[in-house]
Amino acid sequence: MFKKVPHTYVIIFYIIILAAIMTWFIPGGEYVEQEIAGQKELVFQNMESQAQTWQVFGALFKGFDRQAGIIVFILMIGGAFWIMNDSKAIDVGIYSFLKFTKKLERWKFFKALGVQNIIITLVMIMFSIFGAVFGMSEETIAFIIILVPLAISMGYDSITGVCMVFVAAGLGFAGAVLNPFTIGIAQGLSNLPLFSGFEYRLFCWAVINSIGIIWVLRYANKVKKNPESSLVYTDDEYWRKRSNSEVENINYHTPVAAWVVFVFISLCLAVFTYFFPETEMKIGKSSTTLPMMPIATGLFILAGIFALRKSVHFFVLNLLLFTILFLIIGVMGYGWYIMEIATLFFAMGIFSGIAMSNNANQITKLFLEGVKDIMSAALVVGLAGGIIVILEDGKVIDTILFSMSRSMEGLGQIATVSIMYLIQNVINIVIPSGSAKAALTMPIMAPFSDLIGLSRQATVMAFQFGDGFTNMITPTSGVLIGVLGVAKIPYEKWVKWITPFMIVLIILGFLLLIPTVTMELNGF
Repeated sequence: MFKKVPHTYVIIFYIIILAAIMTWFIPGGEYVEQEIAGQKELVFQNMESQAQTWQVFGALFKGFDRQAGIIVFILMIGGAFWIMNDSKAIDVGIYSFLKFTKKLERWKFFKALGVQNIIITLVMIMFSIFGAVFGMSEETIAFIIILVPLAISMGYDSITGVCMVFVAAGLGFAGAVLNPFTIGIAQGLSNLPLFSGFEYRLFCWAVINSIGIIWVLRYANKVKKNPESSLVYTDDEYWRKRSNSEVENINYHTPVAAWVVFVFISLCLAVFTYFFPETEMKIGKSSTTLPMMPIATGLFILAGIFALRKSVHFFVLNLLLFTILFLIIGVMGYGWYIMEIATLFFAMGIFSGIAMSNNANQITKLFLEGVKDIMSAALVVGLAGGIIVILEDGKVIDTILFSMSRSMEGLGQIATVSIMYLIQNVINIVIPSGSAKAALTMPIMAPFSDLIGLSRQATVMAFQFGDGFTNMITPTSGVLIGVLGVAKIPYEKWVKWITPFMIVLIILGFLLLIPTVTMELNGF
């Protein structure tokens, strides 16, 4: 008889205890900024470690404090989508989408490739581009609630749905070409031209995504043939029950309230268009000014009229689609982050409820039900944040980094860049923030690479790959834990599924680093 696998909460609490034990045996230390020969450099200093004991019980509180932004983001998204789900608009949208894909199968070309294979591929490429260009990460949580039910309705499982958005964005993040939060910071700290080495990075992005998409398609088709072979077949019962609504028996109508919402939003967008007639859309270092708000407002008004003439359900879907469009404009044009995105989706939920003629009490009740449904995901994000808190309070994170950097002394170029890559993977387990890790590691590793004749660009690539892949498995990543919580996938089952894929990606990273040392590449 096999013992029952511990609950996700239990696994994370065990890791917190392990982190606390480490603070008893690892010497304390920290990097401090000092001015040497007129330049500021990070210098490691030994100090007394702070052994953690009873603090493990306060890790949940401190983790909540640390991850407060993501936690509130998850709760607001969950409540907003619950209001929208009550309208059955997403069910109507999925039903209409699947009917459309069946029509495409009449064409021999689409039938030969597989319509659903094309859908998965295109969706993954889209989210991978988002990850590679502007570092989409936390934003993926909002899309899980859309793509997991879609994957279930297409005959797949919740893991496939998570792969379509979160894993795809992770592949793009690892193969980033213009991500300002990782590549931009790392190259800036290494005194390299911003986004230099673009050509080889683009090649790496294409290779990483080709392998990733093939892996996901093989898995998805396996589940399609035998749904019970999925690790999360029993867990997906939650989504199957939600998708079994009688869509064909829905009363398609358009209440007056929906027209009122449409007019109100259109007027608000017209005002925004007046004040923001042009938007500077930034992609990496380059930018272009476009009339994004006038275009988006015009499209919303036209699409809204057509949707309202069909049914309020299609109008609510229209709200969702334009919420996503304005999210992209906000992120790329105005530097939006999780606060603005959560606010946007919250407004979408409120307007969806009003359009369905729900009163204030009904909308509030639905919102609270959504928050309750997603609360477990928010709790586990706070608990996972406690792991980093324990290591930081114990003053051992910098000691671990210093010990790893010293292990590279006396090695050849290929071995050194490989060790750098391995170190970045390990560090990513305890410091999942790419920006924070770049700020901590690049001032140390970039000068070190000069001493052995290794290209600083190769060092940045080692950071890039090491930062990207393990984000998809580390329990300290609030985004991963949030995604799994929303998708109702137990962490231990996710680890079991993704470990072989992670091994393939890490090996692929090693192989892609070799040309940075052995070949003459532009920007290297």
